Amino acid sequence: MRQAGRYMSEYRRLRERYGLLEMFRDPEIAAEVTLQPVHALSVDAAILFADILLPLEGMGMHLEFAAGEGPVIRNPVRSRAAVEALRIADPHEHLGYVLETLRLVRAELDARLALIGFAGAPFTLASYAIEGGGSRNHVRTKALMYSDRATWELLMCKLVETLGRYLRAQLDAGAQALQVFDSWVGCLSPSDYREYVLPYTAELLGPLHDSGAPLIHFGTGTSDLLLLQREAGGTVLGVDWRTPLDEAWRRLGPSVGVQGNLDPVALFAPWPVIEQHAQEVLDRAAGRPGHIFNLGHGILPETPVDHVKRLADFVHERTAKK
Repeated sequence: MRQAGRYMSEYRRLRERYGLLEMFRDPEIAAEVTLQPVHALSVDAAILFADILLPLEGMGMHLEFAAGEGPVIRNPVRSRAAVEALRIADPHEHLGYVLETLRLVRAELDARLALIGFAGAPFTLASYAIEGGGSRNHVRTKALMYSDRATWELLMCKLVETLGRYLRAQLDAGAQALQVFDSWVGCLSPSDYREYVLPYTAELLGPLHDSGAPLIHFGTGTSDLLLLQREAGGTVLGVDWRTPLDEAWRRLGPSVGVQGNLDPVALFAPWPVIEQHAQEVLDRAAGRPGHIFNLGHGILPETPVDHVKRLADFVHERTAKK
């Protein structure tokens, strides 16, 4: 869950020299950043250093990472004509640098460690594309979704096609598992999710199940959507810290794995508090197969690296096979 980033001094040194898009587009740098946490922490997998918004560039949107603003789409799509003008991004033509990063990392990575690729889910990318960046209430997104069903469907179909090709290409380039981030879907009611989102997420994930690769379906604020997310697809469902892990697993049933779900802010606490929270997650998992211990969302800037290292060691010690 966003292993690399501003909490690591190695990353900050690189970031002083390069812009974010420059780092993503340089496979040598992106591979180095991907591997930094693997070398520094006792993690069980490497997570590709990229951004969920990169496919939008290939579709014809102008992406920037503005200081103090985060990602910004300079030409948001808010009309039928704008959506019609979007192309289906070819992963080899428009995102070849990401695929080369995967190949470089796989060549350097210990064979015992998995390499996880990822993409954004259709709804979350649609929201960024329409809003022009992050949003608290997703007003423009919901307004288009409710008022112009045909345009919404066209946008979602183009995103599904682009993302499906992209994720397939990541598997071909060396990714052994895939994670699909629906970071903003928690803003929807269950009925809206079922009507406007579930069919498209299912259309994306369904064919990928044939690959045999584990598919992690992630969202936040999704306690009321978990069963619908399971219906949409994925071999593993992400559970954030707002829902007790055992309660979420009971509702989801034993046919899927679960990922989570330590609160990222807990890593700022003294070690005894971190240990208590981590042990609660493990106790709720109760040693059942199919649990990926993880945070409920990405590591936050300024997180003490020593706490992350100690947490990884703690989980390994408590879950080691005797």
